Amino acid sequence: MSKNFWQDKKIIVTGGSGFLGSFVVEKLKQRGAADVFVPRSSQYDLRSQDGIAGMLKDFNANMIIHLAALAGGIGANRARPAEFFYNNLMMGVPLLHQAWEQKVEKFIAVGSVCSYPKFTPVPFKEENLWDGYPEETNAPYGLAKKMLLVQSQSYRQQYGYNSIYLMPVNLYGPRDNFDLETSHVIPALIRKAIEAGERGDAEMFVWGDGSPTREFLYVEDAADGIITAAEKYNGSEPVNLGSGFEISIKDLVEMTAKMTGFTGKLVWQTDKPNGQPRRGLDVSRAKEYFDWSAQTPFEEGMRRTIEWYKENRSEVERQAS
Repeated sequence: MSKNFWQDKKIIVTGGSGFLGSFVVEKLKQRGAADVFVPRSSQYDLRSQDGIAGMLKDFNANMIIHLAALAGGIGANRARPAEFFYNNLMMGVPLLHQAWEQKVEKFIAVGSVCSYPKFTPVPFKEENLWDGYPEETNAPYGLAKKMLLVQSQSYRQQYGYNSIYLMPVNLYGPRDNFDLETSHVIPALIRKAIEAGERGDAEMFVWGDGSPTREFLYVEDAADGIITAAEKYNGSEPVNLGSGFEISIKDLVEMTAKMTGFTGKLVWQTDKPNGQPRRGLDVSRAKEYFDWSAQTPFEEGMRRTIEWYKENRSEVERQAS
């Protein structure tokens, strides 16, 4: 990676104080970026045209890495589908438009694997993105994020605007959201297993039947992939960011129980939704287009995530209360 590339760049990272964003900001600084701006929602409401205009006026950026999103697990998506659609659409589409108007040199749109059709041949290839409707529980979110791809490609076609579109698979790692109401599967399982073990519970209840498969990408790998693409990739095709490692929810739950020391019985709540049946990405395009691949083995990433949660638990629980 060239430090010279980043030295004179002025970069806005929306969502830069969030889970993924905090690692993106750290890694940008490690690579020599001295001028990174993280807008706070209290100052700039990116769902409004005025909020976006104010941010772009206050910080004259060469590049925008757009990570800000309203995101959550199946439960949150089912409870608030309208918010997930509207907030994500309005934080993305007007932002890309104003970035083009203000001649921001490059826009990095970070989408979601939720944009893929419910039944996509595994491994998911980028060319299958339009072959069907997304899984119902997170379709409003997935489609709102997918509109950035349509916009990115059409602005490149009509205006020659340099924006790229990346699709990370499910992320996990230190600093994740461990709130049981809104978190994704890995932090929720880690917290449930640790708490069940401490209480001495004989059983731990888990959603679904364990049959779906998922691919997970360690958050630092995702940050590295985004920054590598920002530096090296200038094309209109969407690009998957994944680990290439697929695991069943059943195996994931058993692994989490073992790594956290929970020895009770696992009880599958088969009346709860499974979500998408399989999820695993073809990650060859990222390697071909900008020579990137994930580096963190899954068990190692899980170990780091569990350790981080144990060390920061009181702070996590204080913020949630």
